[in-house]
Amino acid sequence: MTTDIHYKKGFMKGKKVLVVGGTGFIGYHLLKLCLLKKIDVTCISYKKNNKKSYLKNVTYLKCDVSKKEELKKIKKIYDIIVNLSGYIDHKNKKNANTHYLGCKNLLNHFKNSRAKIFIQVGSSSEYGKIKSPHKEKNYGKPKTIYGLSKKKASDFLFDNFKNKKEFLPFVILRFYQVFGPNQNEERLIPMVIKSSLQNKEFDCSDGKQSRDFLYVDDAVKAIFKCFNNRKINFKIINVASGKSVKVKNLIKIIVKMIKKGKPNFGKIKLRTDEPLVSRPVISNAKKYLNWKPKYDLKNALKKTIIFYKKKSNLK
Repeated sequence: MTTDIHYKKGFMKGKKVLVVGGTGFIGYHLLKLCLLKKIDVTCISYKKNNKKSYLKNVTYLKCDVSKKEELKKIKKIYDIIVNLSGYIDHKNKKNANTHYLGCKNLLNHFKNSRAKIFIQVGSSSEYGKIKSPHKEKNYGKPKTIYGLSKKKASDFLFDNFKNKKEFLPFVILRFYQVFGPNQNEERLIPMVIKSSLQNKEFDCSDGKQSRDFLYVDDAVKAIFKCFNNRKINFKIINVASGKSVKVKNLIKIIVKMIKKGKPNFGKIKLRTDEPLVSRPVISNAKKYLNWKPKYDLKNALKKTIIFYKKKSNLK
């Protein structure tokens, strides 16, 4: 089976997709893409959806998937499950552990259902501080609470598969730094854009760390490429732009594009668990998903800046 099936009209006709954590940043954009493709999609989140992220024709259900008992109210009628669940607060160990608990509970709930694929959205944090470029065969050594929880979820999936307890095919997509419209404004790129639009001074690190930044539209298209694709079963796939940039240069690009903003470099210390360089090999994404990023960094930043300008009513 080839990935060309993604573009055949009606290939998802009659199929039902469940997006867990669909009210989050990536989830919201994935729901929009599903609606664009006229897919029957349901969103699960642990809190009620707010009006700003509400999308017509999406079925919204409230459920905390980290609590096993709550999943009993979720019907097993879905063909594709995308797991984006988990708290944004990565400093709290209890919150971060929901990434593992949610994955475990969802897999156990749906493993004997009609579902064809379980798409676990992982993270580059699972690799920890091992030398870049990261390859999927590298065994990660995460140091952060968030990375440990994501890695624990990945290990759980493979342990079940190896012990023949796993009856549901899965794929793990390891995203690098995803950004774009509607992201939490406390994240790096939205924070820099907002501060620059207001021509404020803002503190940041020395910016010597190098990262791979991926536009959110490219990220959700990679998820979509997993629908009805048997090539990906039981694999880990890095999803990123394939190009890294120093954080200091990224901030300078944003300030230059906006023509405002006063970054104070070196005011914030790097975390001891933060790798200086984090970038992947993305050949598996090209091989198994027939995917490559559409947006380069500057075009993606331009689109993101336009969004925050409109949101803030700033010029």
